[in-house]
Amino acid sequence: MAVGGLQGALALRALLDGARRVVVFTGAGISTESGIPDFRSPGGIWTRMAPIDFRDFVGSAEMRREAWRRRFAMEEQLALARPNAGHEAVAALVAQGRASHVITQNIDNLHQDSGVPEDKVIEIHGNTRYAKCLECGARMELAPIRAHFEAHGDPPDCEVCSGIVKTATISFGQAMPELEMARAEAATLACDLFLVLGSSLVVYPAAGFPLLAKRNGAKLAIVNREPTEQDGHADLVIHDSIGKVMREAVEF
Repeated sequence: MAVGGLQGALALRALLDGARRVVVFTGAGISTESGIPDFRSPGGIWTRMAPIDFRDFVGSAEMRREAWRRRFAMEEQLALARPNAGHEAVAALVAQGRASHVITQNIDNLHQDSGVPEDKVIEIHGNTRYAKCLECGARMELAPIRAHFEAHGDPPDCEVCSGIVKTATISFGQAMPELEMARAEAATLACDLFLVLGSSLVVYPAAGFPLLAKRNGAKLAIVNREPTEQDGHADLVIHDSIGKVMREAVEF
């Protein structure tokens, strides 16, 4: 049975206090409280237009132009987003040495902005705050890409190898990042409490990590406004605001 309010927060605090090594797993729900809409929710970008498949991005200059147009249309909203109480509580858990890693499905960089060290954040769906060449992997910042796009109507090619440049995110049809998935699996197997914050747990293979932790003997706690398919496996389920719950459960 799911709980909420102060009762849920106190129950989560007890689980956190009893854990030796926590892994935090975050989804879009933690960032909606910073003003970034869930892509799947009403009003989200996927309810207004179909996502662009990776193969279409690679195979079509028109699709690449559309993908970059969408990305730059999001820039103001992303630029205004700031870490909320949920992000700050997660950062506190890491700073206190209680959480070893943050595995995130989010691409907004808000965990790093909240103070979580880069090496503690495992971004399994990538990061939209910069770009990479699909051929050589060179990193490119977005400002010069946007300037080129606005001047010429097309994104630039890679400065190093002339390959296709794409935001450093994982698109539909694109292979998951092997290194990050391996890091996430290792962190999951090493934890004794797996804490899910704001994920609907429907996107696999990422959604397999909570169940992996549970099978390996860890406790599982899920904080999400809506029920998930994994609620029945959890030791604690809280249907409430993440920021509100985490503010009560973690001292920071």
